[in-house]
Amino acid sequence: MHFSDGEVPAEYRRYIGWKVTLIIIVAVLLALMIVVAISMGAANIPISSVAKSLVGMTVSKRFDIIIWNIRLPQVLSAIVAGAGLAVAGAVMQSILRNPLGSPFTLGISHAAAFGAAFSVMVLDSGIMTSALADTVNITNPYITTGAAFIFSLTAAGVIVAVSRMRGATPEVMILTGVALGAMFTAGTMFLQFFADDVQLAAMVFWTFGDTARASWSELGIISVVTLISSIYFLANGWNYNAIDAGDETAKGLGVRVERVRMVGMLLASMLTAVIIAFLGIIGFVGLVVPHIARRLIGSDHRFLLPASILGGGLLLLISDTVARLILAPHVLPVSVLTAFMGAPVFIFLIIKGQRR
Repeated sequence: MHFSDGEVPAEYRRYIGWKVTLIIIVAVLLALMIVVAISMGAANIPISSVAKSLVGMTVSKRFDIIIWNIRLPQVLSAIVAGAGLAVAGAVMQSILRNPLGSPFTLGISHAAAFGAAFSVMVLDSGIMTSALADTVNITNPYITTGAAFIFSLTAAGVIVAVSRMRGATPEVMILTGVALGAMFTAGTMFLQFFADDVQLAAMVFWTFGDTARASWSELGIISVVTLISSIYFLANGWNYNAIDAGDETAKGLGVRVERVRMVGMLLASMLTAVIIAFLGIIGFVGLVVPHIARRLIGSDHRFLLPASILGGGLLLLISDTVARLILAPHVLPVSVLTAFMGAPVFIFLIIKGQRR
């Protein structure tokens, strides 16, 4: 078939334009949801007052304290954590060529949680209290994050080693992740067994993912790690596209597959470790969001990764807002809501893969 000059470029522009438009729509929805989430809570704040306060206009001292000291850090923590977990899941699914890959299903979240628990309880990097609002006060976030990173990296290393074995199928990698998750969960339970009553109550509550526990300083650490990792992932979007076509094809195109795979798993593990160390386990975001984005925008990582980043932030922010309001005045940990949402999707993906 013969194409006249400009016909193919015009079709390609429409193809790219739709993807860019969809990403812009998600970004706009995220911006609107930020204002809505800040306005809703035990003390309702008019949306106009929230908008004025965010642009630097003084509304009232009471509203400003609620917005800047309580709700804005929680909202931004939900966005950053959702974006980080979603992009980590999208990258893991690509470099492992496994549609069920995510920090949660591969046991990396559980490994990071064990590392953080080990640091808090054994290395004395946190003070245990029984206060509901601040169950664990991390006195040295660097030791806690470092321990979480070491154990999550160990789990990621095992997954990568299994993926390189001859005949390793997606099912084998998922089963390996399940085994690792069970092992690190058992390790956390072992630590809890030797804890006193206050420490036990604090540890159980800490494992629940809760975006409200991050302060401005902790949010800064999470944001820096998420930003650096996301920039690297976005810069390697073409390499991930090549790996999706197969290792041999990618190598033929000049991609250093082993290096891309190892660095990708390293950064995804570090990103997961930092989020888990400060916020606790938040499951299924890294699994659900990339699949939703892939259905809407396709598998081209140049667009899939930005869509996952924005979609992850939007999904976790909506979940966190619903979790704050659904049982008001009690606050439900957001990890409970994401688990209820993610488990059916996970089962659906397994059934769909089995039918194939």
